[in-house]
Amino acid sequence: MIKSNNINLVAEIGCNHMGNFDLAIKMIEKAKFFCNADVVKFQKRSINLISKDLKNKEPHPNPINSFGENYEEHRKFLEFDIDQHRELKKFSESIGIKYSTSVWDIESAEEVVSLKPEFIKIPSAMNLDFYILRFLCENYNGLIHLSLGMTTIDEENEIINFFRKKNRMKDLVLYSCTSGYPVKFNEVYLNEIIRLKENYDGEINSIGFSGHHLGIAIDMGAVVFGINWLERHFTLDRTWKGTDQVASLEPEGLRKLKRDSINIKNSLNYKPISMIKTEKETRQKLKKINLID
Repeated sequence: MIKSNNINLVAEIGCNHMGNFDLAIKMIEKAKFFCNADVVKFQKRSINLISKDLKNKEPHPNPINSFGENYEEHRKFLEFDIDQHRELKKFSESIGIKYSTSVWDIESAEEVVSLKPEFIKIPSAMNLDFYILRFLCENYNGLIHLSLGMTTIDEENEIINFFRKKNRMKDLVLYSCTSGYPVKFNEVYLNEIIRLKENYDGEINSIGFSGHHLGIAIDMGAVVFGINWLERHFTLDRTWKGTDQVASLEPEGLRKLKRDSINIKNSLNYKPISMIKTEKETRQKLKKINLID
């Protein structure tokens, strides 16, 4: 079981596998053994619902990153079915890393619940789909992670009130998030973490940060502000085709993020009243004391 009082690093593979199942397996291995991530996270959409939505017959809004002639074909190309997700979960757990996924529609939520992951993610784009929220609150016993990108304060209040009514606040993990790929540093708004802690600390399970910026310096600020979950998009090569690649971390970046977040977390303490051993030894060598009568 993942402990919510630690810094849990979520490597969001998402669709960066480019529809290649073998590549997804390779990315899980890299996230675990080289980067020391705690969780790998994917995305799940229903092919049936994608096909029914007429707007998906239109071209991808960013053709250079499209894997099909229209958005429907693009999404189908990138989508793993539930049996493949089951295999991803099985493989992840066999090497000691947790599996999770974001759900983008009610059918996907129903399918993913059957896999019984430790947590399911509600992406910012879907956090006002109360059909999905209701289904998870009533049919899923694990943690529900929810990002607050593209969300007004009034909408946030609606979400919170819904979880309160469903008596699921203790299972809710809220993520501070700005939805953009990549996000400018001055639009990350790290102080939102402080606001979320002031408003909900002790009522919800914990606070997370989902970053879409460049580099890892900003994440260290999030750790200082007291998050328990740190989520970043993960890729093996940022030059690969796909909308999320440019805002993702490559293996070396994710490895350093895990290392540095642990070091920052371990440093966040007050000095004890009694002098620590390290300073006692240095004091004996260097401390000069001149007392005035």
